[in-house]
Amino acid sequence: MTDTEYQHPLMQAYWAKLDTRFRQVEEVFEDVMMEALAILGRDDVYHYLDAARIIGKLGRGVEPMLAFLEEWPSTAQALGEEAVLDEVMLFIMKMQKSPNGKAITPFLQTIAPVAKKLLSREQMAHYLDIARDLMERTTGSIHGHHTTFPSPGLPHLYAQAPFLLSQLSLAGLKNWVDYGVANYRNHPERQEDYFSLQSADSRAVLQRERHGTLFMDVERKLELYLRGLWNESEQLVPYSTAFHELRKPVPYYDKLGMRIPDVYDDWIPPLPPGGGGGEGERVSGLNRYRATLAHMVAHRRWTRAQIADNWSPFQRMAVEFFEDCRLETLLCREYPGLKRIFLALHPKPVEGACDPETSSCLRHRLAMISRAMLDPDHGYRDPVLNDFVQRFHALMAEGESSTKEIASLALSYVAKTRRQSDQFARVHFDDTVVDYRDDNRQMWQFIEEGDEEHAFDEKRKIEPGEELQGLPPRHYREWDYKSLTYRPDWVSVYEGLHPKGNPADIDRLLQKHDALAKRLKRILDLLKPQDKVRIRYQEEGSELDLDVAIRSLIDFKSGANPDPRINMSHRTDGRNIAVMLLLDLSESLNEKAQGSEQTILELSQEAVSLLAWAIEKLGDPFAIAGFHSNTRHDVRYLHIKGYGEPWGDEAKGRLAAMQAGYSTRMGAAMRHAAHYLEARPADKKLMLILTDGQPSDVDTHDEQLLIEDTRQAVKELDREGIFSYCISLDPKADEYVSTIFGRQYTVIDNIQRLPEKLPELFVALTK
Repeated sequence: MTDTEYQHPLMQAYWAKLDTRFRQVEEVFEDVMMEALAILGRDDVYHYLDAARIIGKLGRGVEPMLAFLEEWPSTAQALGEEAVLDEVMLFIMKMQKSPNGKAITPFLQTIAPVAKKLLSREQMAHYLDIARDLMERTTGSIHGHHTTFPSPGLPHLYAQAPFLLSQLSLAGLKNWVDYGVANYRNHPERQEDYFSLQSADSRAVLQRERHGTLFMDVERKLELYLRGLWNESEQLVPYSTAFHELRKPVPYYDKLGMRIPDVYDDWIPPLPPGGGGGEGERVSGLNRYRATLAHMVAHRRWTRAQIADNWSPFQRMAVEFFEDCRLETLLCREYPGLKRIFLALHPKPVEGACDPETSSCLRHRLAMISRAMLDPDHGYRDPVLNDFVQRFHALMAEGESSTKEIASLALSYVAKTRRQSDQFARVHFDDTVVDYRDDNRQMWQFIEEGDEEHAFDEKRKIEPGEELQGLPPRHYREWDYKSLTYRPDWVSVYEGLHPKGNPADIDRLLQKHDALAKRLKRILDLLKPQDKVRIRYQEEGSELDLDVAIRSLIDFKSGANPDPRINMSHRTDGRNIAVMLLLDLSESLNEKAQGSEQTILELSQEAVSLLAWAIEKLGDPFAIAGFHSNTRHDVRYLHIKGYGEPWGDEAKGRLAAMQAGYSTRMGAAMRHAAHYLEARPADKKLMLILTDGQPSDVDTHDEQLLIEDTRQAVKELDREGIFSYCISLDPKADEYVSTIFGRQYTVIDNIQRLPEKLPELFVALTK
C-alpha cells in the first residue's frame, strides 16, 4: 500500500507519521486508525502514532507494533483518565535495554484486558511497578555485574495477568509475585512453572490470596445502585491499599470521580460486651461498597464547604464526626435499611477504655458520640455525651439542619469536653476508625496556604525565609533492603543553578598547579583524537564546502532552486565519552584536611578545576553538579556546569562559590544525575562521584539503609549503560565503599594529593 492509495489526506499523514514498511501493519492500519480516532483526542492520536513508530524501530519484528496499535485505544478508553502512555513507554524501553526485550510483545498483547480490570491510572502504575520489580529481581547475571539472561517468569506473568487480576486485587497479585520470586529466583524452570500457573504451589498461593469482593466483579452493580437509588452517575475509580506503608488511603471523591478500594473483605465487627444493635452481623463486601458510596453521595447532596482557617485540627475533626452523623441520619430517613449496615460497620468504643492521664482521648470521645448519635441502644452513661446526643436529635427533628448548624454544635462539644491531655502525642486509636466514611476533603475551604490536602503540590518552603528557586521537585524511589522492595516516589529532589562567585578564584587555582597542568597536557595530547571527519551538507558550519557551493551557484544562475547546505563542519573520530562529575557537598567537607590548613572543600575545588580543565582539553562533553540533603523531602541538586555550556567564566564562577552543608543522600542524587547522563549520545558514559563519607541523612537511623539504596542505584545505572566510579576521601571507606561500588572505586588517603590524583585517575579510566 502506498500513500496514494489512501483517499483521505489525513490518513496519508497518519501513515507517513507511522514511518514503517511492515506489510502486516499496512493491511490493518486503516481499521486500527478508525478505532483510535473514535476513542482518542487529536493530540493523543499523534502521541499514539509516535509511540507505535518507536516500538516498530526496536528491532523486535512486527508483533510488538501490531499489538500496540490494536490494544492501546482500548487501554486508553478503559483507564478513563489521562492514559499512562509515558509510563508504559518508559517501561518498554527499560525492557528493551535489558535482556527482557522478548517480553515486550506479551506485555502489549495483554495491556488492554489488564487495563479493563484496573480502570485507573494509579492502578496501572502499580501494575507496572509489580512487573518492574519482578523483572529486576529475576533478571540474571553470570558475573554479578551486567545482567545477561532474561527473567524466566516475566513473559508468563504478562500472559496470565488478565486472569490473575480477575481473581486477585493488586495487593494479592503483589503477594503472589513476591512468593514466586522469593522461592524460585534461582530456579528458572520452576519459576516458569510458577508464573504460568502450572505448579501446585502457584495455584495454592493464588487460592490463598483470593479474598473479599473485588471492585471489578461488582462495578456494574454499583453503577446501577448509584443511578437507581441516588440519581448519580459519577465515575468509580478504584485504588489499591497495598502500596502505602505509612498511611493507608481512605475513600474520597474529587472532580475525576469517586475513589474506592479495589477490594472489600466481608467483615464481622467484634462483638462488644453488653451487646447492642447490629453487632456481630456479617457485612458483605458489596454492602460495604454501598455504604461507602451512600456516604459520599450524602456529602455531595447536603454538605456545604466551611471556611477552616480559624479552626484548629481538633475542632475540624469534631465537625467532621458530627457532620457524618447528620448525613447518615438523613440517609437512613430515606432508606431505613442502611441503618443496619451503618451500625454493623461503625465501631463501638468501650467507655473508659482510654486513660486521659497517659493518652489523648479526643478521637475516642468523638467515636463514642458518633456511635451514640446513630445507635439508640448505645448504653453510654456519660452525662455530657448524652446531653449532646439529645441536642443533636432535637436539631435533626426540625428538618435537615445544615453543615453550619452542626458545626456549631460540634464546637460546643469540643469546648465542653476538651482536656490538656488532648495534646498528648500518644493518641488512642482503638475502635475509632469508621472505614466506610470518606476523608471529608470536600468539606473544607482554605483561604490561606497551609498543610491542607490540596496544597501539597504547592511550592514548599524548605527553611524559614528561604524558598527554593528552580524547577518543581522530581520524585525518585528508594530501595528498602529489609523488604527487598522500592519505596515509590519516596525522595524529593529539587534542582537549580548553583549561585555564582568570582571566576578569577578558579583561574588562580589553575595557576597554582601550573607545573602539574603542563605534565598533564603532555599526557592529554597523546589521548586526544587526531583524526577528523568532515560532515558535509550543513546549512551552518565552520567552513565553506566549495563543491556544493559552486553547484548551488550554477543552479541559482540557471533559475533552479539552489541547495542551501553549502557549509561543512568537522568532528574528531575515535573518542566518544560523556562525563558526569557528581560532588558530595555535605557538611563534613568544611573540616580541615589532615595535615593541611585547607578544608576538604577547598582541596576538592582545586581538584575539580584541574579535572574540568583536562576534560575540556580532551574535548569530551562533561557536566558538574553538587548535592546535599536535609531529609528525604529535601535533596538539593545544584548544577555547576551543564553539557551544553563551555568551561568558561559562568561555570568557573559557580565552582568558586561552592559551599558545603547538610547530609549525603547519595542514591537519589545519582539517579537524578543519571537522568541527564542517560540522554547523552555517547558510546561510553562515565559518572564520577567525589565524596568524603558514606551515604547518610538525618531522617534515617539505620546506617545500612542508604548504603544499600546507593548500591541499588549503582546497579540501576549499570543496567542503563552508565559506568559509575567513586573517589572517596574517607580513610575508613573500605568498610562500606566496596559494598556499594564493587571494584569501581578509589580511596585517596592523602587528601592533599587530590588535585594531582583526580585528573590522573580520569585519564586512566578513559584511555
